Amino acid sequence: MNTLPVNNLKIISDRQVRHCPCLSKAPTVFKGSFSVKKEGKILIVDDDEDILTAGKLLLKRHFSQISTCNVPEQIPRFINDQHFDAIILDMNFGPGESSGAQGFYWLQKILEIKPESVIIMITAHGGVNVAVEAMKLGATDYIAKPWQNEKVIATVSTAVLLGRSRSEAQTLRETNKVLVQASNSASQQNMLGQSPAMMHIQSLISRSAPTEANVMILGENGTGKELVAREIHQQSARAQQVFMSVDLGAISESLFESELFGHKKGAFTGAQHDRVGRLQAADGGTLFLDEIGNLPLHLQAKLLTVLEQRKVIPLGANKAIAFNVRVVSATNLKAEALKDEQRFRPDLLFRLNTVEIKLPPLRERSEDIVLIARHYVDFYARKYHQQGKSIKQLSNEALTAITSYAWPGNIRELRHAIERAMILSQTEILTPSDFQLDIAPPAQQSIPNSMVVTNVEPTLITPLPEELNLEQIEKSAISLALKKHRFNISHTAKELGLTRAALYRRMEKHGL
Repeated sequence: MNTLPVNNLKIISDRQVRHCPCLSKAPTVFKGSFSVKKEGKILIVDDDEDILTAGKLLLKRHFSQISTCNVPEQIPRFINDQHFDAIILDMNFGPGESSGAQGFYWLQKILEIKPESVIIMITAHGGVNVAVEAMKLGATDYIAKPWQNEKVIATVSTAVLLGRSRSEAQTLRETNKVLVQASNSASQQNMLGQSPAMMHIQSLISRSAPTEANVMILGENGTGKELVAREIHQQSARAQQVFMSVDLGAISESLFESELFGHKKGAFTGAQHDRVGRLQAADGGTLFLDEIGNLPLHLQAKLLTVLEQRKVIPLGANKAIAFNVRVVSATNLKAEALKDEQRFRPDLLFRLNTVEIKLPPLRERSEDIVLIARHYVDFYARKYHQQGKSIKQLSNEALTAITSYAWPGNIRELRHAIERAMILSQTEILTPSDFQLDIAPPAQQSIPNSMVVTNVEPTLITPLPEELNLEQIEKSAISLALKKHRFNISHTAKELGLTRAALYRRMEKHGL
């Protein structure tokens, strides 16, 4: 490589510039004031020292870094050592060469090493056809000798912008890949269970996951529907792409289109920026639509249209954007309720439940309770060990108690019960009393009329607490509402006047 020292710029005379064939048409470019430099790193590869000198003098005034190379065999070292926004490459090296074969060779070599490289070919006027052929092989543009300085600056400026955009896009792709892997790793949790019911579920997942079929997961709250959805994603060809989870029960009707379809700036009051919808953000990956049964009929129609067309029009936009997602949905509604046309559109159901997976409640696979319980005991033992909590184990009596309990909240309730017991227990062995499973009131205790709740099983009726503590009253109210609605989070939240997120926070707060 021959790089002209900065100090030598002073000894290049007008006579030398006029004798450089590349600058013969516009030598005055070196006279007058300097233009403001733009960001840009450029590599010039040519065996002609005059071309390298003239190119560097011309481009140095406009771009931040210019490197030159007169030996093409050194190209791999240059592009491996540093990043260039644009590479200017001669078509021929050595006297008498005019076929362009060398230029083709090094063009392909550069693209093999760095496919995103932006390459401008240098050719004589008579070699324009060769340069066009080079563009078909991956070159971005070409410069004909002798060149016009203004055209060279314009061509290189455009190439630099393209190079920087390609570099940013590549960085974003790599960043997104890392984030997806980190997200999948952080949220990955093995499905626990060795019962025949769970073996059947695993079989359905392994058979359906490698396909592109839409899957609908049915099951009560807390049975692990999202866990199944993530397992389907992990076993699919889309495992390295994004898994996008959308809780439709937590999205208000007014924000449904904005959340799923996106919007443009100014589309409605408060839309101060463009926003990408969840469907577009999940492009290439898996879209998990949780609580699909809570979606009103008129919004079901909009969702169906988008899924059928595989195109979405953001609010305030006129152009449809294509997307490619696999849809996995879930609901706590029973299959019979989904077939009610007044509640769920049959055509949407047919599109979503190509494969239907029914998750059994925990009470129907009691043989898995001990395995799940021990898993969470180990999990919370590690989590709270640094906070001074001693390692705890389950007593035989505790194992018997939790196995015989119905667990209306399923795995979620079991998990919370174990975490609460791990925190509050003062011994190293967990006993039945640590789980507080017996919620029936004493038989001899009278129940004030003000506390009677209709349509609730007798075991769910609790007397008025002696202490009117707001925290205890809130806990009791939430517990009663959960039992009344059989742990249906959406219905419970609606009765309590809370959002689903607020209800979840209070459940966590009170250990419910």
